[in-house]
Amino acid sequence: MFRKTSLLAAAMLLSFGLGSVDARSSRNYISIVGSSTVYPFATTVAEQFGRTTPYKTPKIESTGSGGGLKLFCAGVGVEHPDITNASRAIKSSEVQKCKANGVSGIVEVKIGYDGIILANSKKTQPLKLTRKDIFMALAKDVPDPNGGEKLIPNPYRTWKDVNSSLPDIKIEVLGPPPTSGTRDAFVELAMEGGGKTFDFIKAMKKTDKKRYKAVCHTIREDGAYVEAGENDNLIVQKLDANPDAVGIFGFSFLDQNADKIQGSFVDGAPPTFDAIADGKYPVSRPLFFYVKKAHVEAIPGIKDYLAEFTSEKAWGPEGYLAEKGMIPMPENERKKFYKNVQTLQTIPMP
Repeated sequence: MFRKTSLLAAAMLLSFGLGSVDARSSRNYISIVGSSTVYPFATTVAEQFGRTTPYKTPKIESTGSGGGLKLFCAGVGVEHPDITNASRAIKSSEVQKCKANGVSGIVEVKIGYDGIILANSKKTQPLKLTRKDIFMALAKDVPDPNGGEKLIPNPYRTWKDVNSSLPDIKIEVLGPPPTSGTRDAFVELAMEGGGKTFDFIKAMKKTDKKRYKAVCHTIREDGAYVEAGENDNLIVQKLDANPDAVGIFGFSFLDQNADKIQGSFVDGAPPTFDAIADGKYPVSRPLFFYVKKAHVEAIPGIKDYLAEFTSEKAWGPEGYLAEKGMIPMPENERKKFYKNVQTLQTIPMP
């Protein structure tokens, strides 16, 4: 009877990832999921970590921010990921989901900033857009061009229809799916920023917040916007093959493919490292990853991975992640999140 009870206890420890010896024998590498935007940065850190420590190189999957948080919040234990990357902050509903599944200790690490780029092939001219242009081109419902405070299904077929100064080419935008943090940030920063240029839409935020969000965040579904999945490299290839198309992704993919594609100006600001860093480029957002505190002692190497990622040689102004296109945080923010990592400071639970 004692032997059966002991085996059961050991199995429970393994299942919940709380016994470091059992967990090590079951999984001896770090499991990371999440954002396609953070993926190249996390991969770079993981490769450096694998070369310079005795631990295995972490396994990283690009699932999108929403998909990653869903996997992350599913439970504690070696069958669940240890870390999830995100190109947006975790939502309160996701924190509640985590808590309901026993994931009560979550460490938030902001790692830097990124610009959301609308890019096209270098075989053609770069676009000079405003956030109003972006909203008018991609929103499902737009203000009636005949005037008044009425919304109608988006009638615009070409960029010239949207703004007479833009080229007379079909609106064809390849962008991320709803599970992507890039999509969340794009609709909040670009689409909502454009929607607010109309006074009656801006007024909705106070009078009918639900409708306001639906108007600003709902992308048209008539073929002008094409969900291109989480593989940003595939979007780059499609843009190179189709000079009339526009793609949406993080700045690092523009930076790494500058021989093939170019970024659009937005509200007069170029999509450059410096313009994003100093806040002139309006469509930019913070990047994060989240760590399951219960796994830190159970899975070998997590502390060392965190130390590598939050080192100045990685995320600092002269670090190797800046060379990959990530916009470093100011020094005070780096110090804050470095301290959070050192102390494993967890976010408040509802």
